[in-house]
Amino acid sequence: MINFEDYLKVKESVSPKCKDYFSAITFSKLYKKDPHGRIAIVEFFHYVMRKVWLQQSRIGLSLYDISGLGYLREADLENYILEMIPTLPQLDGLEKSFYSFYVCTAVRKFFFFLDPLRTGKIKIQDILCCSFLDELLELREEGLPRDRQDSNWFSAASALRVYGQYLTLDTDHNGMLSKAELGRYGSGTLTSVFLERVFQECLTYEGEMDYKTYLDFILALENRKTPQALQYLFKILDCEGEGALTMFSLNFFFRAVQEELSRHGQDIVSGEGMREGGS
Repeated sequence: MINFEDYLKVKESVSPKCKDYFSAITFSKLYKKDPHGRIAIVEFFHYVMRKVWLQQSRIGLSLYDISGLGYLREADLENYILEMIPTLPQLDGLEKSFYSFYVCTAVRKFFFFLDPLRTGKIKIQDILCCSFLDELLELREEGLPRDRQDSNWFSAASALRVYGQYLTLDTDHNGMLSKAELGRYGSGTLTSVFLERVFQECLTYEGEMDYKTYLDFILALENRKTPQALQYLFKILDCEGEGALTMFSLNFFFRAVQEELSRHGQDIVSGEGMREGGS
């Protein structure tokens, strides 16, 4: 532990390049109501390491910017993540045969949230400003608790969970998911009309969904409160393509929900409130 007075003494003894890290703002960020007004030296060390890593990341990402315009294409980001894997201790246990699936899983989160218009490229500035690089940085910690691994999309545990679910759904083992196979997702309560709309709006190959498209589907369902997920789901619900949810669209999906509830022996929900809200 170190108090603010000693913190400033250390600042005076370090090189000019390091002095910026020893600011009062940094100390206040790391202060956690210690009765003696101290901060943990280890936490300060990790904070500086994160800052340095972000600066290195800016340089590293720029090396993959083939056009020099400040953007990364999907293939550029895939190469960046692939070359990063050996530097992350939490990914040491990954089989090399899984690398391509891990890279696809990791890159998809960047593009789902940072490229909602599907332009096929992301600004390097947007990558640096979002929290995703911080999540990747966590994987450098060798003693990362299991709960933080499970909640980190980029962890080996999370990637294996998502890919494992995909393999479980793929009952015919052709590497793709049909509507019937995707219908088994979760507790198997997705309605047939919702699944039909998913396959109408999302990129499919001869009527089947590949792993990349499945990742978009999972990211939308697991992050339903985010603007990007709402945009994804709105497009599915807007079955008339009006840019708005009409009563026809709402009733179309609501009837399917009622049928699903009835099929599972649940009480049928009345649509009166919905009709009143739309009148």
